[in-house]
Amino acid sequence: MELAQVRELSDQVLDEVEQAVVGKREVLELIFLGFLGDGHVLLEDYPGLAKTLAARSFAQVLGIDFARIQFTPDLMPSDVTGSSIWNQRDSDFEFRPGPIFTNLLLADEINRAPPKTQAALLEAMQERQATIEGVTHRFQPPFLVVATQNPIEYEGTYPLPEAQLDRFLLRTAFGYPTRDGEVDVLTRRIERAADDVELRTVIDRETLLEMQRAVETVHVAESVLEYCVDLVAATRTSQSAAVGASPRGSLALLKLARCRAALQGRDYVLPDDVKAITVPALAHRIVLRPELWVQRITAEDVVQEVLESVPTPRAEDVRPTARQ
Repeated sequence: MELAQVRELSDQVLDEVEQAVVGKREVLELIFLGFLGDGHVLLEDYPGLAKTLAARSFAQVLGIDFARIQFTPDLMPSDVTGSSIWNQRDSDFEFRPGPIFTNLLLADEINRAPPKTQAALLEAMQERQATIEGVTHRFQPPFLVVATQNPIEYEGTYPLPEAQLDRFLLRTAFGYPTRDGEVDVLTRRIERAADDVELRTVIDRETLLEMQRAVETVHVAESVLEYCVDLVAATRTSQSAAVGASPRGSLALLKLARCRAALQGRDYVLPDDVKAITVPALAHRIVLRPELWVQRITAEDVVQEVLESVPTPRAEDVRPTARQ
């Protein structure tokens, strides 16, 4: 698939999803960058801001299998991965796959489940497989996780450990709509005379995989690679961070920057592509010093400081040469 086709299909996908999630094109693009980069997305936002709707809409428009798990304190790991059930007819155990065996998994309110259940996702998110009772089951690609959590409800929750946060390609939020955007939501509800929005399927699973492979052809100059590494290294030496981003952070910058370049219709990455995705790609990977919580300094603030302190490579030096 040519990159021009990737851009065209991406615009069609986003246009269709925007029929359901109104006025949030920038966030929808960011989520779709995560899908193009074959990564997982963490949506951390207040209730009622279209987190679940966005995941379900993308699955419908992309033509891929979708499953939702409502995480609760009593959810068991086998409720996520599946388990073996005794089959009386065959006098043998029969494996019943859980909801994790899908293409797009919505882990709703993921921080409400205890760590043992959260850990059931670790192998799946990293290796695209699940080992159950000693047997490894591979997933059909793509396997994408969209997890949601409420940033203000802490009673009865179990914060995600850093090891699991690091497995999300990016973290983002929708935020409240503008006044005009919310009026548009109400107007569309009146016009369709129903709660549910009917969306058409724009592409299928195989096309999405082709788009992911096409993104791998986007050129990345040596200076841009060094810029990604310098940004991540700066989070490790920041006076505000107790722990900086891991090499997964560098890979996240690379993946998302290539995807953004493809969506912009380019076959090479600009420093601006890296800058545009640095905060959602790195902020959730940083552990702040405890005293900064009192000062209301966030990980996003730290990453923004890093962006301002690391020198940016020259844009004219990043285009591919004839030999490349």
